[in-house]
Amino acid sequence: MNDEYIKNVKNDRFAHLLGIEIVEAYPGYALVELAIGEKHKNGINIVQGSVIFTLADYAFAVACNADGSTTVGLNASISYFNAPKGAYIRAEAKEESKQKKICGYKVEIKDEDGTLIASFSGLGYRKRTQEAERV
Repeated sequence: MNDEYIKNVKNDRFAHLLGIEIVEAYPGYALVELAIGEKHKNGINIVQGSVIFTLADYAFAVACNADGSTTVGLNASISYFNAPKGAYIRAEAKEESKQKKICGYKVEIKDEDGTLIASFSGLGYRKRTQEAERV
């Protein structure tokens, strides 16, 4: 994991507020994790959907910026399948497409026992890369 390349996402204050941690990251891939606490639950005592979305969005951000680019989201969608069980949830982002300016990612969110909680698709716009800055 190159800390210089992911400096923009390591400084994500909202991810830190929620307690999201980067487990692994390299260009086109990220695995992030969140230990579930009471602050993450809604009125019916399950993890709030927005927490799951934020975890997936953060994995997407880490994966598409791990090559040193400055990439922002253009579009995102999520489908929820199950309420998470256990002490943590993880989001794994994988690159599906990468062009000069546009990239696409699929993110799977799973709970502690590996049950698929949600599936997220993200489309990013690559504003700048470190290679372009060197030229």
